[in-house]
Amino acid sequence: MTYQLLETSDLPDPLEIKFEPLHRHYRPTAIATIWAFSLFFMLIMTLTRWQPFVAIHPEITAIYPLGLGIVLLISILISIYLYIAIPCKQYCLTETDLHFASGVIFRKIYSQPILRIQHVELKRGPIERAFKLASLQVFSAGGSMYTFEIPGLSLNDAQKIRRFILEHKSVRTDG
Repeated sequence: MTYQLLETSDLPDPLEIKFEPLHRHYRPTAIATIWAFSLFFMLIMTLTRWQPFVAIHPEITAIYPLGLGIVLLISILISIYLYIAIPCKQYCLTETDLHFASGVIFRKIYSQPILRIQHVELKRGPIERAFKLASLQVFSAGGSMYTFEIPGLSLNDAQKIRRFILEHKSVRTDG
């Protein structure tokens, strides 16, 4: 068997892949989820602080405002990060590969040949179901964990991508 040598200059440029953004509802949904958990945590802190059943040490009650401030600050920082990071997450499906790009500072591009995909799972939590969103988990052959996950897809797009992969993963490209 002889192999043909390829010049690097003849290879396609991976930066020219036309990526698609995630669904427009994904960013506000992710940020709202962070705030819902933060408000729930602050509510638990407040109920614990003001509950009449058990006497709480005065030093612990003195740090209650600091605790609320820390939770608030962390929520703000995570929200800012998500606001910046989510538009950096993009995907692309070609006839032979599925690509996922992410990263604000350090850009990562995951590429998985469709022929190497073992199976694909749709993942939907209660918030994703409410907004008709889904995450697509891609499992490669030989791995027990998913290779990568594409979050924030519309349910319709996720189902189409999954169907395409399942129908085309057995198609051979060799002659």
